Amino acid sequence: MELLRLATAGSVDDGKSTLIGRLLYDSKQILEDQLEAVERTSRARGDEYTDLALLTDGLRAEREQGITIDVAYRYFSTPKRKFIIADTPGHIQYTRNMVTGASTANLALILVDARKGILEQSKRHAFIASLLRIPHLVLCVNKMDLVEYEPSVFEEIKDEFTDWASRLDITDLTFIPISALHGDNVVDRSMNMDWYDGPSLLHHLEEVYIASDRNLIDCRFPVQYVIRPKSNAHHDYRGYAGMIAGGVFKPGDDVVVLPSGFTSTIRSIETGDGPVEEAFPPMSVTMTLDDDVDVSRGDMICRPHNHATCGQELDAMVCWLTDRSELRAGAKLALKHTTRSARALVRDLLYRLDVNELHRDEDTGALELNEIGRITLRTTAPLFFDEYRRNRSTGSFILIDEATNNTVGAGMILGEPD
Repeated sequence: MELLRLATAGSVDDGKSTLIGRLLYDSKQILEDQLEAVERTSRARGDEYTDLALLTDGLRAEREQGITIDVAYRYFSTPKRKFIIADTPGHIQYTRNMVTGASTANLALILVDARKGILEQSKRHAFIASLLRIPHLVLCVNKMDLVEYEPSVFEEIKDEFTDWASRLDITDLTFIPISALHGDNVVDRSMNMDWYDGPSLLHHLEEVYIASDRNLIDCRFPVQYVIRPKSNAHHDYRGYAGMIAGGVFKPGDDVVVLPSGFTSTIRSIETGDGPVEEAFPPMSVTMTLDDDVDVSRGDMICRPHNHATCGQELDAMVCWLTDRSELRAGAKLALKHTTRSARALVRDLLYRLDVNELHRDEDTGALELNEIGRITLRTTAPLFFDEYRRNRSTGSFILIDEATNNTVGAGMILGEPD
């Protein structure tokens, strides 16, 4: 079964957690004791209805304040697909949590309150979704029950957002009018909105085409571990384990190992379930080669005529994730990219991005917590990378404070500096 990863986003109180609770409830994914606990808590709080948002808000502070703070992951499946939902927070001070939750998503679900229309946060989250290259975007106009299911309200929001989104790099945009509280158009089509002729949200999630989202052209295999059994029976075995980051590999394919440039041929590809005839993202495999070449962790196996870019200079967008320090030109940090680690010097901070106005602040001297900006880096060792828009796995990296070992930045590679 295919797996769809989706991230929810939207302004505070737009109903993200309620929508996920409704999806789980109406698709029969909740155990009876879970539902009883939610009903009990709802009654204790004096609610007149069962607050399905309590199914995802796991932190005590979230339940007390009625907001989402941390990223909550929920798993469910239908006969057609498996789903992982990242319920990401709406507040501006939790932008980093949203970036984290959305970084692996195939689809972003942005909620808009029908009464309030498109807010600054809705735009900011759509922008972050486009920056993170999430291929599919669904704008759910929620709380349609509070505007009497009026089609003109939905059309107005749809037109305004379409006009604004034309400035972003969004390839697939869908609009669905819903009421998460009452379940209209969430799992089943709603009789209250017979003017809407599109699919329900769950039907769209089951049918959206995600197979072409992966890069199956550029073959990339970052080596994570070299397997050398100790037993005499396998003393000449050398296997290279890792996760396929791009392309399709088959036994018999000619390959090149970076950075050495040695070439060989794939002898076999093995998984936990046995040998396979082809491997593609995001499969975890062990590869053996015909020749005894020198390969170690951090190396990358590619096709001879389709290399990753090999370089030490990077041009990147970065989201700063810590309030304990600022990112300035001249900063020295550890960098982790695929399975390779290096130290990095921030050569230049080109600009800070105002995610509300979509304009560049070129006078900024530093990036603070939750801010996004463009930087150039130089690393102590060469990295094997692609542009983030071409491959999200080989185009992303994290920055680490060497003193505390905390992750302080998440980056998306734009290419090599001009």
